[in-house]
Formats: sequence, C-alpha cells, structure tokens
Amino acid sequence: MAEQSWQLMQGKRLIGMLVQDEVDMFWTDCHFAPGPGWADLQPLFAASRDAWRNGDMEAAVEADDAIHAQGLVLVPVDSGALLTEFLLRINGDKARLRY
Repeated sequence: MAEQSWQLMQGKRLIGMLVQDEVDMFWTDCHFAPGPGWADLQPLFAASRDAWRNGDMEAAVEADDAIHAQGLVLVPVDSGALLTEFLLRINGDKARLRY
C-alpha cells in the first residue's frame, strides 16, 4: 500500500508536504517538508507546540485557533478527499495529523 501524502496549502501557496509514516490510533505521524510559505506560519505552530508542552491550555487553544484561522487545507497528492477540518502539530521535520 502506498504512503498517503498531502500538500499543506493556504490558498494557492504551498506551505509544505506531509508524507504518512504511521497511524497511531487517532493521530497520523508524518514526515514534514517545508514549502515556500512555511516561514510565515512556523511561529504559529511553534507557539502551539510550546503551549501544549507547558500545559497552558488557554494559550494552546488560542494558538490552535490562530492556525485554524489561516485557512489551511490538506490536498491529497494521489487520491482522496480534500481535508479542511484537522488538527496539525509540526515540529521540525515531524508532523502529527488528526482528521
């Protein structure tokens, strides 16, 4: 079975690529390769990661809401449905996706 992969898009701008590594119950672990638009959004993902790690639920939810407000979508590379509702954590070249 081929690995699932997605383009993380903001409008027509490529933010990055996700390639599925493995599925762990509700989360899909992926390799993340940044695209041309990543530098603008990386601080939002870092804020989310740091807030969750520090147990600051209010800041974590605010950071996740800020990410959601960016209008990101996941476009399957080969086949499948466009994903518009998902949680995404990105840390370096690792990503966790829940949809």
